[in-house]
This record gives sequence, C-alpha cells and structure tokens, in this order.
Amino acid sequence: QVQLVESGGGLVQAGGSLRLSCAASGRTFESYAMGWFRQAPGKEREFVAAISRSGSRSYYVDYVKGRFTISRDNAENTVYLQMNSLKPDDTAAYYCAATGSYSVSDYYTRIAEYDYWGQGTQVTVSS
Repeated sequence: QVQLVESGGGLVQAGGSLRLSCAASGRTFESYAMGWFRQAPGKEREFVAAISRSGSRSYYVDYVKGRFTISRDNAENTVYLQMNSLKPDDTAAYYCAATGSYSVSDYYTRIAEYDYWGQGTQVTVSS
C-alpha cells in the first residue's frame, strides 16, 4: 500500500509556471513507477507524463512535450511535475499515480496500469 498526496496547484496566468509535487508514504517508493494524469471538467482523465522507477526514463503526451518535465527524488519519496508555458487548456485537476507493474520501458501511460492514486490538485490557467 502507498499513499499519495499532491500539492503545488493553484491559479496562474497563461505563460506562467507551476511545480506540482506528489509525496508518497507507505511501502518503498522506488518500487513504483509513477505517472501524472489530469482531468478537466466534463472530460475523461488523461495521461500527462510518466517516469520509471529509477527516474532514467520518462514519457510525455505530445501536447506537453517541451513544456512539462517529470522527475522524482527517491530519497525524498516524491515525484514532481514542472509545468512551464502554461496554457488555459492545461486547466484541470492533476493526479499522481503509482504502479507496481513491470515492463521493458518501465513507464506506463494507461489509467488501468496504475494501482494507487492521489486526491488531486487543481491547476487553473487564466488567459
């Protein structure tokens, strides 16, 4: 079992930046690959970024590539999402998730692959 708590959301103007954090407690953090998802009002939850257990591999959805960076600090049991050049379309609740799945790539993009979820943090980007 692992508990995930997101923080760092807020209101920002278009073009601004935010850094989301997700603190994990419970079982060994480095046992889990991690991901960030988001859900806008009236829309389905969607994949944003994922990172492998070691942090050496990451993967992004196309529309955040070059703007968002996922990273993790296994010593601090925390995964981050640095978001730059924010756009109004980035407005959503952002969720971190942990998975105990294994694959060659060790990053995961599908909701069904994740075992644990945080409660989410709201990001609002004004135009």
